[in-house]
Amino acid sequence: MKKESLWDVVVIGGGPAGMIAAGRAAERGRRVLLLEKNPALGKKLLITGGGRCNITNNPSTGLRTSGKPDVHTMLAKYKESDKFLFSAFAQFGVTETLNFFHTRGMETKEEAEGRIFPLSNSARSVWDVLVAYMKLGNVQVRTKTEVMEIAHDKSAGHMVITLKDKSEIRAKTCIVATGGTSHPETGSTGEGFRWLGKLEHTIIPSDVSLVPISLKDVWAKKLTGTTLKDIKLTTFKNGIKQKAYKGKLLFTHVGISGPTVLNMSRDVGELLHGTEGSEYMRETKIGVVSREVEVTIMLDLFPALDIGTLREKLKTLLITESNKKIKNVLSSLIPSPLVSSVLMLARIDGETPNHSVRSEERKILVSLLKAIPLHVKGLLGKDKAVVSSGGVTLGEVNFKTMQSRLIPQLYLIGDILNIDRPSGGYSLQLCWTTGYVAGNSC
Repeated sequence: MKKESLWDVVVIGGGPAGMIAAGRAAERGRRVLLLEKNPALGKKLLITGGGRCNITNNPSTGLRTSGKPDVHTMLAKYKESDKFLFSAFAQFGVTETLNFFHTRGMETKEEAEGRIFPLSNSARSVWDVLVAYMKLGNVQVRTKTEVMEIAHDKSAGHMVITLKDKSEIRAKTCIVATGGTSHPETGSTGEGFRWLGKLEHTIIPSDVSLVPISLKDVWAKKLTGTTLKDIKLTTFKNGIKQKAYKGKLLFTHVGISGPTVLNMSRDVGELLHGTEGSEYMRETKIGVVSREVEVTIMLDLFPALDIGTLREKLKTLLITESNKKIKNVLSSLIPSPLVSSVLMLARIDGETPNHSVRSEERKILVSLLKAIPLHVKGLLGKDKAVVSSGGVTLGEVNFKTMQSRLIPQLYLIGDILNIDRPSGGYSLQLCWTTGYVAGNSC
């Protein structure tokens, strides 16, 4: 069996977390080897944000007069994980991330909702900075190198990495940055969870998170590409109200997507597969009675208006344009692509002159504008998920160093950790933070 000389640090995974970890460890004088099973580094990074790469977020925008990124505001976005992440973010947060890229020649810009992108609008700019950072520290990179297993040699105090060709690599420390299970075509197939499970780490089962939602409604497919802003989406499980979300929505060829939809998708998945709320019974073709759950999302096009105010607004419009057809004036109230679908759902003939629209029809139309039913079919698969949920339970990691509490020579970073977060740059910030801290500590 082929054996190599002892490395100071071996990083498994050439994504954003792995690259910044390797670069920082090498910057500190460590002898670093990075292993990547794909032919090239950063395959998923290059498709992030549609290729634009939303590198981080400034959640303080609009909340603080200075507009400066605030650690506590940022951590609130990570929900129950915030108490674990504080020590890591205090070392390397949004401010440090921006300084890292700016001092290496990559300018950034801030867009709506605090989202921060490279000024070039290209993920390649981010990739270039990370690769140059590693080269500066003489990180040795091996692509097309698949790891089969990692083990802990307790007697020597080393980590042993076994490759597909049966050769072994030994390291004083090993950083696992293999990611979760979203977009498996980029190499994120979850093998890191299997390795760590064998090392007695507790693994929360992986599932899709931040993923588009498919709908049963045929009419919605006609709206593909239509974006709605400042709307409210309220979920219902078998008619029982659950949660409400505000923001943007994008209709796709199979359902809905966009920031708000992605951020609510995990909750929708839990409603579809959970047991809370009432359920109704359905008889299958083979005569077996099973439980079935129906999840509906109500779309409110005017969350800032109550139903009475909206009713008066519509009435005024119809009176002012009394001789025109309703299909021709409704577009001044709602986005044009929605007009035919809304009228169809309200069962109103679009050819009807405004003066002939009955009072009862107006009431139905207004009620619909405040609650258009979207019937959920399910969540799209891991190939469409922005990130996956699940991973190593956080209590088994020391976030001051990203060191495993079970094996001191092991460090865990990025999507390998069970951390829930919204879309908008929070996933990549998690990579920068945990990767840098691990590289700074190993």
